[in-house]
Amino acid sequence: MNLIGISINHRTAPIELREALYLSRDEITELVAYLKENVLSCGFILSTCNRTELFGIHKYGKIDFNLILDALINFKKVDGISAKNFEKYFACSAVNHIFQVATGIDSLIIGDSQILGQAKEAFQLSEDLNFMDSILRRVYDTSLKVGKRAIKETKIGEGAVTISFAAVQVVEKIFSSLEEKSALVIGAGETGQLAALHLRDLGIGKLAVSNRTIERARNVAEKLDAEIIPFENLKDDLHRFDIIFSATSAEGLLIQFDDIKNVMKKRKGNPVCLMDIALPRDIDPTVRKLDNVFYNDIDSLKVVVDQNLKKRQEEIPLVKNIIMEEMINFYGWYNTLDVVPTIKTMREFFESIANDELEKIKNKVGTEEYEKINDMTRRLLGRLLHNPTMKLREIAEKGVNSEEVARQSLLVKSLFNLNGNDSYENEINEEINRQL
Repeated sequence: MNLIGISINHRTAPIELREALYLSRDEITELVAYLKENVLSCGFILSTCNRTELFGIHKYGKIDFNLILDALINFKKVDGISAKNFEKYFACSAVNHIFQVATGIDSLIIGDSQILGQAKEAFQLSEDLNFMDSILRRVYDTSLKVGKRAIKETKIGEGAVTISFAAVQVVEKIFSSLEEKSALVIGAGETGQLAALHLRDLGIGKLAVSNRTIERARNVAEKLDAEIIPFENLKDDLHRFDIIFSATSAEGLLIQFDDIKNVMKKRKGNPVCLMDIALPRDIDPTVRKLDNVFYNDIDSLKVVVDQNLKKRQEEIPLVKNIIMEEMINFYGWYNTLDVVPTIKTMREFFESIANDELEKIKNKVGTEEYEKINDMTRRLLGRLLHNPTMKLREIAEKGVNSEEVARQSLLVKSLFNLNGNDSYENEINEEINRQL
């Protein structure tokens, strides 16, 4: 199988390059149109905050990673990026990688709960753009099955494994419902973005972001439909929010004790939850002394994260077992693609002989006798062809290598001269000698 793929992800490139190479739905649509015309016969593109991946089958059967690599880089015109920022996958390794992505064990956040849905959307868009074939559809169906099995049969997705997510889970315990609460995220880096994303996904009533660089705040706000709080006005607006996340890279304290004391006066004692997930800290930790102020920092959250991360890592071997099972099933199906045409041709060959012989006696016997002979002939054909048919399917479905499947198919075609020419005997002999 000539499935090839490239991936830029958290292992191969910093977040600046990953962000620069991120593809929106419209951009994917535009790039797919180019790929269909010039490079690939089918494929799909997955693009998230932590990875952009392109997989497909070349139009002319070539195994040329540079063609799809150049297509992607030239499309986005990103400076400072090169082939070394990409992982390359081919055939079995490509399928295995897709399955690992679907289960979340290849994610920056082990057991990422969102990646399966993102993969599903990527495949569906490819289908909508008529950029899929039967093999990729099978890869798609199996990847969804693998992802769902991993969630159902293992604990790979249980427990928070990022500071951002752990902080959001603590917030959920403080407030019984987030639908009527407002939250401010200070800092639009990766940690802040994750916190804002988790809050949005949990149904926060109102979400706002603030960042020294307004453009970066605007990018996050547009993605999450959030309000922008100008950084210079930050302290004037703190009292408006029930939940405040701070995740900046500031060198000193950003929010002082007196700032929160003033906030509580304006809020008339209504509770506020402060999540300082910056390092070094953004908020003076002494604010925890104030009534109705719920304060947490990285140290208090890291214990929970480490425990959950260890549990998830222990589940990875179980997930890999599921992947291996489905890989075997997938290649069992894939190998049958080589033998199905041979089986069909073989059956047509024998049925043609039977029809010729039946035609010769059709006018020499009565209608009732002819029907009995015809029925007996069909049953005889079925019994004669049953064993070779089942044997060919068994060879394919056992997951043996594709060369062996091709060799057996060639042998059957040669024995019965199914291609209708004597030269086919030379082809089978050459194939047997090559295997030996």
